[in-house]
Amino acid sequence: MVRQLADAVSRSDLLRFSTAGSVDDGKSTLIGRLLYETKAIFEDQLQAIEHASRDQGADYLNLALLTDGLRAEREQGITIDVAYRYFSTPRRSFILADTPGHLQYTRNMVTGASTSDLAIILVDASRGIAEQSRRHLFIGALLGIPHVVICVNKLDLVGYAREVFEAIQAEFGPFLARLGIGDARFIPISALHGDNVVTRSPAMPWYSGPPLLEHLESVPLAADRNRSDPRFPVQWVIRPHRHAHHDYRGYAGQVASGIFKAGDPIVVYPSGVSSRIKAVEMLDGPLEAAFAPLSVTVTLEDELDVSRGDLICGGENPPRVGQEIDATVCWLSTTPLVAGKRYAIKHTTRSSRAVVKRLRSRIDVNSLDEEEAIASLALNDIGRVTLRVAAPLVYDPYRKNRTTGSLILIDEATNETVGAAIIEG
Repeated sequence: MVRQLADAVSRSDLLRFSTAGSVDDGKSTLIGRLLYETKAIFEDQLQAIEHASRDQGADYLNLALLTDGLRAEREQGITIDVAYRYFSTPRRSFILADTPGHLQYTRNMVTGASTSDLAIILVDASRGIAEQSRRHLFIGALLGIPHVVICVNKLDLVGYAREVFEAIQAEFGPFLARLGIGDARFIPISALHGDNVVTRSPAMPWYSGPPLLEHLESVPLAADRNRSDPRFPVQWVIRPHRHAHHDYRGYAGQVASGIFKAGDPIVVYPSGVSSRIKAVEMLDGPLEAAFAPLSVTVTLEDELDVSRGDLICGGENPPRVGQEIDATVCWLSTTPLVAGKRYAIKHTTRSSRAVVKRLRSRIDVNSLDEEEAIASLALNDIGRVTLRVAAPLVYDPYRKNRTTGSLILIDEATNETVGAAIIEG
């Protein structure tokens, strides 16, 4: 299975995508529809959904129940947690994340979108663009998601009117342009009835583009992969007592970017010592090459002092090293972020501490204007800050590497993740 995943990633046959949008825009229904139409639902799951739909008094198959798995979600009819699902078609495999729409669950949306290649933003055609739709689109752009699909849902409620779809498209245009999203596509759909989800809808002959699934199957991914900057955060040092070679020392972790193969020159940071890769291994044997997001074990030709939190990099294109970091923060705590506050931080596999040296601005998610001279950031605010890290941080700008260019802030008293930070550069 692991090698099948490796082959799929190598061929760009694996797409990770997330759904987001405002409350009741139909995210869970759309995901349920995709799974239903691609026959990714087991017979017992389908029977359970049919039974639950009848219990709720619905005269249709409520596909939203498939992803709203928590009891509280089913009872309230909302999405709270991130629901991950897996399905495939003959052309591509998919990992999807159904993320919440409620403002108080923005942190869950950030989690689901952080590893996505593509984001689906839903808009209710009968209600138009909501602030939360803009917020999720902005967060998607902030997280560096290269592809965006804006699904204008519930077209059945407005008589499949072309002018409604085009009005929403026109309203979103300037916002997308300011965000700098290069690949954004609008698709009119009805998730409830399946219009333009898997097959083209006869109810919307005026739409000439592909249905959603066809677009997901064909969106190009090869150019999105960073294969030029090898980065390998060390998660664990393997020194098995009963290994056939008593001097075996392997470094386990997940490849963040680039390609690693035997014979390649490497540099270990923050020490700066160099060596060459002896072998790249998985559980069932050596690999010719490893690339993101594979989890592998790397052995080196030289016996070096390498430990958890170190970063193994290629011999060229070195990362940056510094203690003063400019970052954009999505604040996830009810306790405001203020200058001078200290936090624990987690960056790749390294733990450290940092102090908020300065609050530079707060970003308005509707206008994208920046308010300077601010005193704090509140829950769900997005702002720019300067952090002073206790020990030198080895990083890349987020636009270059989403793994080494991000970190989280943790309240040491509660161990709660309070902020998600994107390193600027």
